[in-house]
Amino acid sequence: MADIARLIEIVEPEAEALGFELVRVIVFGKSEVGDEEVTLQIMAERPDTGQLVIEDCAELSRRVSDALDALEEAGEVLIEEAYRLEVSSPGIDRPLTRAKDFSNWAGHEARISLKNPVDGNRKSLQGELIGIEDDVVTIEDKKSGRVSFPRADIHSAKLVLTDKLIAATRPLDTSGADEIVEEQED
Repeated sequence: MADIARLIEIVEPEAEALGFELVRVIVFGKSEVGDEEVTLQIMAERPDTGQLVIEDCAELSRRVSDALDALEEAGEVLIEEAYRLEVSSPGIDRPLTRAKDFSNWAGHEARISLKNPVDGNRKSLQGELIGIEDDVVTIEDKKSGRVSFPRADIHSAKLVLTDKLIAATRPLDTSGADEIVEEQED
């Protein structure tokens, strides 16, 4: 499978050159012969909005594609099989991947899957994210109460779509929204 650390070394400077912050780089899908194609997924965001518009995604996709093609021409193949490049914004119910995500989104509901069990035998937690301190994440789990664990023990973490989360996110551009006229049917 692909070397994610090496991919990040290539992708992150391209994102930063456009003024974006890298949120996540993953490779998923079946390799060799399989029904599902391999996907290189890149999530990035504008620091001021936490989002990307479609034009941003297209520009980052072009830059990453060009960089990967140039490396391949020079003999460094980072993904052996044919793959699809997918560039996106993290969305509202975003993955939590960086330490700052756990502090920025404190107070919101999160779903966290752990590599190692906590509180007896629990590997899945869901509840209000309390925050992070010294790389230790704390969540007020709905079943176990307050639980803390090292960020390194997290397999995956993401926000849960709630009314509170929707209210906390802001659209990129609302100009012209008040000019929308709805036609009434007779």
